[in-house]
Amino acid sequence: MAHLGKGLIAAALIAAAASAPAQADAVSDFYTGKRVNFIIASGAGGGYDSYGRMLARHWGNHIPGKPSIISRNMPGAAGLQMTNYMYNKGKRDGSEVGITYNTLVIEPLIGNPGAKFDSLKLSWLGSMGKQQNICVTWHTSPIKTLDQARAKKDMVVSATGATGNSATMPRIFNALLGTHFKVIQGYSTTGQRLALERGEVEGICGLSYSTLLASNPDWIIKKQLNILAQVGLQKHPDMPDVPMALDMIADPTKRSVLEMLLIPQEMGRPILAPPGLPADRLAALRTAFDATMKDPKFLSEAKRAKLLIEPLTGAEMDSLLKKAASYPGEIVTEAAKMVGKPPKGVFVSCSKYTQLAKRCSSPKKKKKKS
Repeated sequence: MAHLGKGLIAAALIAAAASAPAQADAVSDFYTGKRVNFIIASGAGGGYDSYGRMLARHWGNHIPGKPSIISRNMPGAAGLQMTNYMYNKGKRDGSEVGITYNTLVIEPLIGNPGAKFDSLKLSWLGSMGKQQNICVTWHTSPIKTLDQARAKKDMVVSATGATGNSATMPRIFNALLGTHFKVIQGYSTTGQRLALERGEVEGICGLSYSTLLASNPDWIIKKQLNILAQVGLQKHPDMPDVPMALDMIADPTKRSVLEMLLIPQEMGRPILAPPGLPADRLAALRTAFDATMKDPKFLSEAKRAKLLIEPLTGAEMDSLLKKAASYPGEIVTEAAKMVGKPPKGVFVSCSKYTQLAKRCSSPKKKKKKS
């Protein structure tokens, strides 16, 4: 019997060893000569587009069969259009992948009716970098600390859309840290920063530090910003002396609310595919992503472009989402209130506020029905 047992074990090991190359060959056969669509949830330019296109240039070299990866943009509804497409209509064979906004990953959990997807079922492949947000004023501003910002009534900050970090972060600070931010929304990305630089607004709360390093590095190098606070689960190594928002909250319930809302920042530049991918292709895409994050050519290009690379694996992203889903109902409800419909008086339209309306985003014209 013992001899028989050893024989069965040996046979199983041989079979397992034989199956691994067979699976690799199957993945290679599928991808050889293929084009993989890489869909970017933002418009051209900006952080997500830059990160996404850079990944697309290198990722295919590490996927078995070395497919060509073709990037295209699918902006709309702050990333919801692309993410809904990926979940409901995306090809589930591994030939469509993409990058979406990190802020969307908990939207289904907090009851956003526009989020037509289940974050826990999407195929998460990895993330290229965290999204450490910062609250800032211009260096000439008298507001140089968060305590001074708390004392200022109706401190005006600029924002792009109503669901972006620069719109939701001020509301979270108002609720949890006693600030009185008044959000002027509707700026273009460039207009938002020009408004800060020229003193039209007093600050921005919810700037991505990694994007800022790529788009306005001189602001950091020349110390043209007063960084009031950083918003993340851990301190950024570049900002050891800047206080963390989490450390300013003593109440355990409020702290848990902020922790839940910060989980998306850890998933800063999330790469995903539709749910239900074949297991061998999902594993191959994840392995190839991890290898790309260590590729010297990829890292060299990222360094030249001043794009920070702080990768997460697909498995780590799954764990973060499970953690977000594990918070009790009262924490989720409070989190939903903070990023849901804002109270009156918090938001003011950019076009009604500024004399230079060209800094505001142009409203999209509705197509006439034929």
